[in-house]
Amino acid sequence: MGKVYAEINGTLAEWIRAQRLFFVATAPLSGDGLLNCSPKGLDTFAILGPRTVAYLDLTGSGVETIAHLRENGRIVIMFCALDGAPKIVRLHGTGVALEPGHPEFAALRHHFPDLPGVRSIIKVELARISDSCGFGVPLFDYKGERDALVRFAETKGPEGIAAYHAKHNRQSVEGLPGLAETLDPAPAAS
Repeated sequence: MGKVYAEINGTLAEWIRAQRLFFVATAPLSGDGLLNCSPKGLDTFAILGPRTVAYLDLTGSGVETIAHLRENGRIVIMFCALDGAPKIVRLHGTGVALEPGHPEFAALRHHFPDLPGVRSIIKVELARISDSCGFGVPLFDYKGERDALVRFAETKGPEGIAAYHAKHNRQSVEGLPGLAETLDPAPAAS
């Protein structure tokens, strides 16, 4: 039987930090808009407080999460155990995309690794924290992180990433606004 938590306690935080993969899901308000679910890794998740989390958003081919958050803020983050005891944790909340020019971006950047191609920090205030069994999730062995996204961003460089954002990340597939027009390349972590 699943459990609802008042906050991310120490035990739950330890379990979340041990996971190598999480999924982010958002949706536009329009009933015929597309739902979006994206896998995330590369140690980009941070617990900021008992009811606040964030993740480092790296350059991707789409900008659905940012566009959906701009429109309505709804987001769910899901972790599932791929080794050890079965467990799924869902973090439902309201999120905001903090782009590099945002004052809060600089204040949160130190929580994450220094990776190229940073697009934003997604910060989420949690409304519901729950777990469920995960009995149907298969077991997997962790082999390591893929380096394709990092290599892509390193090859493009800051100017190339900014051009990529301008071309591919200004709006969602539904035409919702994505990244701001005046996006500068993200500064490195200090």
